[in-house]
Amino acid sequence: MRWHSRSPDDTTRLAHALAECAPAEGGVAALIGDLGAGKTVLAKGVAEALGIPPERVASPTFVIAHEYAAGRFRLVHADLYRVESAPALEAAGWLDWLGHGVLLLVEWGDRFSSELPPDHLEVRLDRDASDSELRIVVSRATGPRSAAWLERWCAATAPLTE
Repeated sequence: MRWHSRSPDDTTRLAHALAECAPAEGGVAALIGDLGAGKTVLAKGVAEALGIPPERVASPTFVIAHEYAAGRFRLVHADLYRVESAPALEAAGWLDWLGHGVLLLVEWGDRFSSELPPDHLEVRLDRDASDSELRIVVSRATGPRSAAWLERWCAATAPLTE
């Protein structure tokens, strides 16, 4: 699925729907895009939809992950930008973050794509070359549970789809 986000508010609306449509048992969303593409804006919006004040959410670049109690989920917001290896990722708590009841948002998820579970949602945010404010958001599912999540998300965000 493909959306146009013309502002941080649009990205936040997409994020709210992403959180509201998440599977009851949790799931993994790999957030992919260049610096400044909107990955953290999306994460803040998911957190806000789960009742976490967005000002509490910052990119966890130097600590690898922040965890939040979020109603029906434990929200884990991870940033793999500075992670050097799969063993370092595991030492940081990776396997704990993949548990039942966890909604895991992984910035720079493409850096360790082989460590992602086989069934996850990939959310790519790219800047448009001709419009610095426009973001193209493209998502794909990698398994049946994430496909159902993506289908619910698409239905909830129909006005923003391309």
